[in-house]
Amino acid sequence: MLDNNIAKLRGKLKISQQDLADGIGVSRKTISTVETGRFTPSVVIALKLAAYFQVTVESIFSFEE
Repeated sequence: MLDNNIAKLRGKLKISQQDLADGIGVSRKTISTVETGRFTPSVVIALKLAAYFQVTVESIFSFEE
């Protein structure tokens, strides 16, 4: 299972899902489904998120078997 810290990172910056979506060029629904684990993001989206938050992909996502 892929877990993520997107909500926590957004909280630190006090930004909405829409703000994040606009910042990386995806829909708010994409952010919502990735954040809740209903959708596994592409490598491109994962890299865009990491660049946006200025962190590594590994600090956003973790894989639990």
